[in-house]
Amino acid sequence: MTFNFLTVVIPARNEAENLNVLVREIGVALDGRRYEVLVVDDGSTDNTADVLARLASEGLPVRHVRHDRSAGQSAAIRSGVMAASGDLVVTIDGDGQNDPAFIPPLVAALEAAGPGTGIAAGQRTRRTDTRLKQLSSRFANNLRTAVLKDRTRDTGCGLKAMPTALFRRLPFFDGWHRYLPALVLREGYDVVHIDVTDRKRRFGASNYGILDRGLRGILDLYGVWWLRKRCRVLPAVQEIALRD
Repeated sequence: MTFNFLTVVIPARNEAENLNVLVREIGVALDGRRYEVLVVDDGSTDNTADVLARLASEGLPVRHVRHDRSAGQSAAIRSGVMAASGDLVVTIDGDGQNDPAFIPPLVAALEAAGPGTGIAAGQRTRRTDTRLKQLSSRFANNLRTAVLKDRTRDTGCGLKAMPTALFRRLPFFDGWHRYLPALVLREGYDVVHIDVTDRKRRFGASNYGILDRGLRGILDLYGVWWLRKRCRVLPAVQEIALRD
């Protein structure tokens, strides 16, 4: 299985300084491949538009999709997936903590796994977040794994690769981006992982709070569990020829 054109989707809110570095790093990582970078500006109030216009004027294949107000990371990823031109979508966080150098091995892992695998997911090592954030993420990951059996240690990593057609047909809800492996398994596909290195944020501060994310996550977890329970049988589908 080979993908011909990659769309790298970056959800971002007030990440102009990080995007100025990140988009260039993606260009280096994907040199020699057909790709586009689609930045979904989630209602930013900084100079994101100016930064992206300058990058485009330098010849980088960057596109700017803008929300008129902040709608959250899941909505931003979905807007990018729906606008993607490529046959494969790669997601990466806009804060620069995901290293674009891992995009090629992520894509290679999905291609090597074959058509029965629907997502390649990054698994962070050597986390650089605060101790409290690490502990809350560990608790959430352990609970999610116990309930959903999604075969994924770390669904909070922004680095993921998925065929565009499959991405577009997954059921959407706020918080959806943290449950992509479980939703892919629900569609009858497998999951493959690669370890990736977490980096320190260069500029700015996180837009996501620990308590808000945790409280919403309980409802999301129940919702995804319900979705999986409502899709227990995935029959093989075959069209029978009625005439020669």
